[in-house]
Amino acid sequence: MLARRTLVLLASALPVSAAAQGFLDQGRNLLNQGGISVPGTGTGTRGTGLSAADIAQGLKDALAKGSQAALARLGRADGFLGDQAVHIPLPDTLRQVQSALRTVGASGMADDLETRMNRAAEQAVPKAKDIFLGAIRGMTVSDAQGILNGPADAATQFLRRTTGGQIGAQIRPLIETALQQAGAVRAYDSMLGRYAQIPGMPDAKANIVDWTRDKGLDGIFHYVAREEADIRANPAARTTELLKKVFG
Repeated sequence: MLARRTLVLLASALPVSAAAQGFLDQGRNLLNQGGISVPGTGTGTRGTGLSAADIAQGLKDALAKGSQAALARLGRADGFLGDQAVHIPLPDTLRQVQSALRTVGASGMADDLETRMNRAAEQAVPKAKDIFLGAIRGMTVSDAQGILNGPADAATQFLRRTTGGQIGAQIRPLIETALQQAGAVRAYDSMLGRYAQIPGMPDAKANIVDWTRDKGLDGIFHYVAREEADIRANPAARTTELLKKVFG
């Protein structure tokens, strides 16, 4: 009942054109106004409690929801392997190995390695959730205002800037373990061993741990950006109680 009354109060405080605004557009307007309060009737006022901190918390809720959705999407079978937008290819040097192996009918070894690298990312990437949530919880009102006033991917830029290095450092051992468990390291050694048997081939090596980590991060932020775009444009993205309270 309280949430419903708050929505009514907020609706009465917003201009009619706000209904056509995107979710973050409304948040930006409210935050720049420093929050709103709604005059009541009779003696005194009746407030929505919509302070700048409330609005910033609403944004945090939205970003937490979006980042968790992105990680959940990637952290499942074929989250990387079956999605061409984020599929992790072999490094360039190993594609040369793949081509050479194809000439002797052994390219399946490189294909197998590529599959195992994607499977490793699917195992490891969801474990970045706590890092994302920690960065989001640490956002200040100033951070929120910068995101709301920033470009279309301002939230994604914020998260990459504040979490990218930390995620990269923390996820690397997870990727390394996942590659071992997925059999990718064994597949890599077997592939290069077979490649070395082909006469006249140059040396070819790659750091598949760092490559898989970096491409995994690219995949995360690709879908965080997609979630941010949805939050900005789609009223149906307002699913938490606080989002409904703050943004209608």
